[in-house]
Amino acid sequence: MKIAVLDDYQDSVRQLKAWQILDGHEVKVFTNTVRGLGQLAIRLQGVEALVLIRERTPVSRALLAKLPHLRLISQTGKVAGHIDVAACTERGVAIAEGVGSPVAPAELTWALIMAAQRRIVNYAANLKDGLWQTASVNPLLNTLGVVNQGRTLGIWGFGKIGRMVAGYGKAFGMDVMVWGSEASRAAAVELGYRAAPSRDEFFASADVLTLHLRLNDATRGIVTGDDLARMKPDALFVNTSRAELVAEGALVTALHAGRPGRAALDVFNTEPLPADDPLLRIPTVLATPHLGYVERDSYELYFEAAFRNVVAFANGIPTNILNPEAFTRPRGGA
Repeated sequence: MKIAVLDDYQDSVRQLKAWQILDGHEVKVFTNTVRGLGQLAIRLQGVEALVLIRERTPVSRALLAKLPHLRLISQTGKVAGHIDVAACTERGVAIAEGVGSPVAPAELTWALIMAAQRRIVNYAANLKDGLWQTASVNPLLNTLGVVNQGRTLGIWGFGKIGRMVAGYGKAFGMDVMVWGSEASRAAAVELGYRAAPSRDEFFASADVLTLHLRLNDATRGIVTGDDLARMKPDALFVNTSRAELVAEGALVTALHAGRPGRAALDVFNTEPLPADDPLLRIPTVLATPHLGYVERDSYELYFEAAFRNVVAFANGIPTNILNPEAFTRPRGGA
């Protein structure tokens, strides 16, 4: 098959053990992202199987209409809102889902919390400029870091990642407080954590607040400006899940207003993040370039599953197909 792997920013996929699974196939790896529909369509002309790295490139109905040879989309991890599943089914394009692990994103979440609480990045960067124990050259921002022990960790979403982060918080002596669905709050209490009495109290009392929700129609923009305005002026807001969980523009406004006082972010509305994005100009923001799942063990897991799905499809025994109805539709047509 003619296969394309999109958005491998670090050109790391070809270095994985899983790469050999595609031996015998024609594979092209693209290491940069193009956003224009026409450019992307030209890049993918003749491609029969497309391997997506999470949600880095959306696959729309308009794009699918320009790819008459496409037969399979093999997703690393699970499909989110970036693929028009209905359009794929109508055009006879199968979608194969992969597997994932909560470990890397949970660990990154905790790394961001630790780095932000102790101002590690600030101190390290200033040390290279010859400044000793200086968090900022701005006297107002040259403040001491804080420990996590004894502080309240608010977790919205108690799935696999949220539960791991809760365990880290408990190990560091934090008061772990959970908000989310009734089932999530009940599960948290059953495991010995505290359920927030209300949404308002959840935002108002958290010293560190981290989101671990799936993005869908119900959760898009679920964190509002009013929610953020209730946070403490020294609180840390953490988002390693999806930027779209926060109402557009609400976080920038809240940070400028001083509630919450700080943010640690790994996800953004536009990725790769433009250098002139306003979040990068706020000195109380610690930003990383969507590294949640970007580490070797996760990549091996993601791509082994995605590549095996491609090979199974090529061999006529498709596996893990999200939309089996696609096989009953004429190729390229509605």
